Amino acid sequence: MSFRIAINGYGRIGRCILRAFYESSFNHPVDDDKTLNNNYADLRIVAINDLADLENLTHLTRFDSTHGRFLGEVKTRGGSLIINKDEIFVSQIEHVQDLDWKELNVDLVLECSGTFGDRISAEQHLKNGAKAVLLSQPGDSDVDATIVYGINDSELKSNHRIVSCASCTTNCIVPVLYTLNRAFGIDSGIIDTIHSAMNDQPVIDSYHGKDLRKTRSAMHSMIPVGTALAKGITRILPNLSGRLEARAIRIPTINVSAMQVTIALNSEADANIINTALEEASHKLPNNILGVTREPLASCDFNHDPRSVIVDLNQTLVVRKKVVSLFLWFDNEWAYANRMLDVAQVLLNRRAQ
Repeated sequence: MSFRIAINGYGRIGRCILRAFYESSFNHPVDDDKTLNNNYADLRIVAINDLADLENLTHLTRFDSTHGRFLGEVKTRGGSLIINKDEIFVSQIEHVQDLDWKELNVDLVLECSGTFGDRISAEQHLKNGAKAVLLSQPGDSDVDATIVYGINDSELKSNHRIVSCASCTTNCIVPVLYTLNRAFGIDSGIIDTIHSAMNDQPVIDSYHGKDLRKTRSAMHSMIPVGTALAKGITRILPNLSGRLEARAIRIPTINVSAMQVTIALNSEADANIINTALEEASHKLPNNILGVTREPLASCDFNHDPRSVIVDLNQTLVVRKKVVSLFLWFDNEWAYANRMLDVAQVLLNRRAQ
């Protein structure tokens, strides 16, 4: 069975999703010269909606400052984007209620515009003919499910129509917390996210309606920002409700982020025991969810890394056998785009049952 997917919002995540979809097939070529994707063999990207014109959209597909040149052939024909031999219909429709997904027989809209996460707005896609919606951001509490792939994707049901893929930070931290809580129990903790600059920050000082810190140049300063990460974690791991707090700071890099996590455990452990538990979990969890490294690496070494989180085992510290500090890496663009495709695959297969 082949499922038809549309991408609404062709920004950083939307473009990475398309690249990740096709790169998987480049890494696993097939004999019949079709763009058949081994990891996502049931999926087909058939439409993109974005306010950018086709010329800009095509150029940004071919060339990317962070992830390099697109590996395949990118052309245009009429109002469509041609990736290898696949034709992807392109539209520039501003308002969701004006989209027509029924004509394109869209099974799932990947909502990547970043403009909303509430059920009422997402339902506009359903009213316009899409069969389901997957949000590329934390949704409100009224969505059918919030999923971190590899941890709670088994909760997806055939009647789910509006689903959130949580956030890139939630996808990073949850596999680690899940592992620590199962092995040692978590009493409490503080999480500091060190995140690359994002497109809601200006390159030079400019007005910002909600956050005075975000009026400052993204390339000039380290800038503290608000985060709802702790709330997002408890949606996936409700037994940790009230046990965690989180902070975030944006830094002047264009990609790859990190987390420093300090956790008070319920049972005693040392650094070797904790690292062993994380290494074992890296083999038990699905591919590309939890990784570990002992190499002396910097953030640029994790660019284009599809894993949700990579634990730097050299940085594991333990105080008085119950307080542990971990250092985590994650490509906040590429890993999350891959998780969007993973959740899409599970959701659509579940709905087809």
